[in-house]
Amino acid sequence: MSSITAVILLVLLAAIFGGLLGYAAIRFKVESDPIVDQIDDILPQTQCGQCGYPGCRPYAEAIANGDEINKCPPGGEAGVKALADLLGREVTALENAEESDTPTVAYIREDECIGCTKCIQACPVDAIVGAPKLMHTVIIEECTGCDLCVAPCPVDCIDMLPLERDIRDWQWPNPKSIPVNRDQLIPVKEVS
Repeated sequence: MSSITAVILLVLLAAIFGGLLGYAAIRFKVESDPIVDQIDDILPQTQCGQCGYPGCRPYAEAIANGDEINKCPPGGEAGVKALADLLGREVTALENAEESDTPTVAYIREDECIGCTKCIQACPVDAIVGAPKLMHTVIIEECTGCDLCVAPCPVDCIDMLPLERDIRDWQWPNPKSIPVNRDQLIPVKEVS
């Protein structure tokens, strides 16, 4: 009988604490600004800090409060255009952007790599693989070209090289990242 009593007591405690957590989630829910959520959805979520903010969410909040929309290099010109369309602002060139429209990726000269893991720790998207005291390499498909891995490298074995695209690695663009002009949509008639 004591084991059945213990199980019943545990179920009862779980129900009470579950009810308290549910009540707290509803009572203390923090409402967020929907425009901040939309801006945050457009940003690339690399959390690289190149915009001057510690992550994409703080930058989205700053944009909603009037900051410039052109501070996110990983988002590129497409990100600036999508933000401009969302907010009704003018499209401006990326801040601190280089003249080239070709995206860059990190390349580790593996014969010079000492395996210190400082680049792995600096990469915000985990695009670098390796182990301590072994060579490291970059997963090109994951690298955003944020350039944060170059500075910590003590032997300067990381180069930022242009990413050449060809038919073998071409992908369809993500439909979420393509801005839609609502005036050009064709209305669909409902069938009764």
